[in-house]
Amino acid sequence: MTKIRAITTYRTAVPLIKPFKTALRTVTTAEAIVVHILTEDGHRGFGEAPPTHVITGDSLQSIEFAIELIAGGLIGQDIRHREVLFEKLHKSIVGNSSAKAAVDMALYDLIAQHAGLPLVEFLGGYRQEIETDFTVSVNSPEEMAEDAAAYIRDGFDVLKIKVGIDTVEQDIKRIRAIRDKVGYDVVLRLDANQGWEPKAAVRAIGLMEDAGLGIELIEQPVPASDIDGLKYVTDHTETPIMADESIFTPQDAVRVLQLRAADLINIKLMKAGGIHQALKINALAEAYGVKCMTGSMIETKLGVSAAAHFAASQANITRFDFDPPLMLKRDILPGGIQYSGNKIRFSEKPGLGIDSEMFLQRLTGGNE
Repeated sequence: MTKIRAITTYRTAVPLIKPFKTALRTVTTAEAIVVHILTEDGHRGFGEAPPTHVITGDSLQSIEFAIELIAGGLIGQDIRHREVLFEKLHKSIVGNSSAKAAVDMALYDLIAQHAGLPLVEFLGGYRQEIETDFTVSVNSPEEMAEDAAAYIRDGFDVLKIKVGIDTVEQDIKRIRAIRDKVGYDVVLRLDANQGWEPKAAVRAIGLMEDAGLGIELIEQPVPASDIDGLKYVTDHTETPIMADESIFTPQDAVRVLQLRAADLINIKLMKAGGIHQALKINALAEAYGVKCMTGSMIETKLGVSAAAHFAASQANITRFDFDPPLMLKRDILPGGIQYSGNKIRFSEKPGLGIDSEMFLQRLTGGNE
């Protein structure tokens, strides 16, 4: 039988090796709600949702409550009837994108298992391997330069630099220090996390362009709701501008794409509400000739595995930001994606490739 029998949740918390700092927050522990969906024939699917208050507005408690509501409409449903599943999921509650994403991941894990395919193959199978960047947290210029050099030694050649926490001048000092330390063969991406106002962003980016600092792209330079400001920055700079927090839903994507307010889009499952909606956003972007990147919040390898399977499956997704599991002191997931330096490879096992029995033992302390 392929009907859903039960949906349960667990809390997890894994310390980070080093505090992760952006213009929006500082994280020291990766907390999450793990969703476990059990079918009547004994198959298990898993998903994850971290509480990212300053971006999605979700907390551990709100995620648990939303999943409880969502579960009521999914128990007894057949995983072969995908459109029914995802219609019920997204109509069950307004917002709560992280909770929806966790349930969506677990459903896709089960659906791909039923098909006998790794999720990346089920969704499209465009790539068998991808390369991730590594993020440099916002700190003093000297500390950021040292961190950047360490990541290069670890085998990464694309760095995502967090800025936007104080002044434009200080951000330029950060980039100069990093360039002086790692040279110009390394690709640098900047993420302001909504930290600049439009005119300040244009001034900062112009100064970086004039200084020849070689920035590949600037991610979310202005507040998420300021789409006109985002367009102003895009229209007045040569460096490609990427929308991140400005786009949660396909409807958000339509507005940004129609206005040509950004050159690129960063799709995150926690914003989109899962793979089902993320596929729609990517298809819209592709129709407008706009390439996408896929990233994540501070998640364990569970959530990042789902995002990586989605991203690798799609031709229009050309950039990958999947370093959070490498920032954690331990890996709680048996199976899933595998890292080798900056490269990510996929298991041949169906679904997300998780050893479900071992994972359940870790989640429950061996009590289930």
